[in-house]
Amino acid sequence: MARTPAKRPHRKRPGQYHHGDLQRAMLEQALRTIQTDGVETLTLRAVGEQLGVSRTALYRHFSDKQALLAAVGREGFRRLRIALTAAWDEHGRGRPGFEAMGVAYVRFAAAHPAYYRVMFGRFVESCSKDAAFVEEAGAAFRVLVDSIVEQQRAGLVRPDDPSILARFVWSVVHGMAMLIIDGQLRGVDTGGDALTHYAAGRVRDAIRADA
Repeated sequence: MARTPAKRPHRKRPGQYHHGDLQRAMLEQALRTIQTDGVETLTLRAVGEQLGVSRTALYRHFSDKQALLAAVGREGFRRLRIALTAAWDEHGRGRPGFEAMGVAYVRFAAAHPAYYRVMFGRFVESCSKDAAFVEEAGAAFRVLVDSIVEQQRAGLVRPDDPSILARFVWSVVHGMAMLIIDGQLRGVDTGGDALTHYAAGRVRDAIRADA
């Protein structure tokens, strides 16, 4: 009697969800989509199709695209805050730590452009309705403000409003970050290291106490 051939197990295509943390898998798939196709193309349905899970399962974690984007932005700000804090502490705080934070900021954006575009793109307004997103964004900015206040107390930075000083510094590093992730420095200073270190010196000169 002929034996019935054993059925081969169904194989999901690469990127499909198998088991474990579905919410994490959705965030990772969203980042892949944003990186390759842009934020505009992101939909919950497409994420579900890529992961091989039902729409019902998706909606248990995120009510809509904006909720998913807010989660991506929250995670981005959390990672940025950790990177900035590590740079500040590991380089001895003060001026060396402050300049290291600037480098860390630009390198974060260059290494994680999908996160960065959600964190600071035109989708921020809708994400700002998410309390956790606002909290993480504020925590990342406070790392910069607190580092300025500490330097002011040490007599290293001019006694201007620390929030305004922080926005000045942020505008410089944000501009460099966008040039890098948009490829505007390609072939000249692709990673932005030369420009970042030059800008760090000019920012230091601009905000120092004896300037």
